[in-house]
Amino acid sequence: MEATNKKASPEKTGLDIEKEKRKQKKLDIVKAAVAYIFLTICAVLAFLPFYWMIISSLKTEDEYRLTQPTFFPREFKWQNYSYMLTSETNGFGQPLFNTILIGVVSTLFGVVVIILTAYALARIEFKGKGILFSLMLATMMIPGELYTITNYVTVSNFGWSNTYIVMILPFLVSIYYIYLLRNTFKSIPESLHKAAKVDGCGKMAFLVKVMIPLAAPTLISVTLLKFIATWNSYIWPQLVNTQDYHLISNWMTSGFTNDGTLYPLTGVGSWAKSESLTTLRMCAACLVSMPLFVLFLFFRKYIMHGVSKSGTKG
Repeated sequence: MEATNKKASPEKTGLDIEKEKRKQKKLDIVKAAVAYIFLTICAVLAFLPFYWMIISSLKTEDEYRLTQPTFFPREFKWQNYSYMLTSETNGFGQPLFNTILIGVVSTLFGVVVIILTAYALARIEFKGKGILFSLMLATMMIPGELYTITNYVTVSNFGWSNTYIVMILPFLVSIYYIYLLRNTFKSIPESLHKAAKVDGCGKMAFLVKVMIPLAAPTLISVTLLKFIATWNSYIWPQLVNTQDYHLISNWMTSGFTNDGTLYPLTGVGSWAKSESLTTLRMCAACLVSMPLFVLFLFFRKYIMHGVSKSGTKG
């Protein structure tokens, strides 16, 4: 009985603990290596279109149209970028001004509306709040294409076509961003609200001094995503505005034809005047994508943290 009560030694059971540890360590290394290799391949495949866009913008039109594509420019044609930025034919300045103006104004007013609506749904009690919030969420299931025509008819009846207001007013409210910010507000402890009330802090003061600072990551995410949505807007400005009020995404799809500046119209290496230059289109795509890439590079931590934190409490 005494022998059976004792724990069996590794020698008696035939197990080599150190050997098993080394085996498990090797297995963990193999798993990590496979995971990193898989993620590296995915990253390369995801970056490949952007790499192709960048190198294509630096090629000559002749090299770009070769039957066998080159994965590195034989000759760097930096004039493509200087031409895109300075040429009056392409008109880069006006669409850029329109995009920045509309993006900043619509983002600022939109964030104010989102904050007030999310705070009301999260902290203020009133009759029908649950039904109202459910109806707001239900609108998220309606495809945007269904109300594009109705919005177009509405703004046309008001005479807002070919104005900046038609790009700002219809999209001030975003149910998805309200939902994100509401969840963040609800995750803030109620004890802070009670302590603020004891100190004589009203609802608006509590919102400005307590709620907004604590919800800063989500607010940064909402602000950036809303500005990016305006920057990438294409269908709506193309539908309601003429070229003078187009955004930078609309400008990117313009002609980019040869006018004799980059390539001669006659002689060796010439291109027809009406010929559309794909390298200039790639250059325009780089110019449009670069600001968004820089924003994401510097604020990706806030975007990921804000979106993930906002979904922790409903």
